[in-house]
Amino acid sequence: MQQNFNDLLAFVAVAREGSFTRAAAQLGVSQSALSHTIRSLEAKLGIRLLTRTTRSVAPPTLASACWPRWRRASTRSWRKWRP
Repeated sequence: MQQNFNDLLAFVAVAREGSFTRAAAQLGVSQSALSHTIRSLEAKLGIRLLTRTTRSVAPPTLASACWPRWRRASTRSWRKWRP
């Protein structure tokens, strides 16, 4: 359960920042580890959560529809779990 929650936090950070590099810095992990986490989450869910270009990262239409709910949930949980 905790790993799934961490994966969701990783997705929210990337979507919010619009960048793997900035999200990785915020989360305190390497960019490659974060990229692997997102790819694994996408594989588990069977959907593409992020549209990647050379200059930006954004949720596609399906993930965008869920984005407000995920962001609220992760923000509340982040405040609760943060050291």
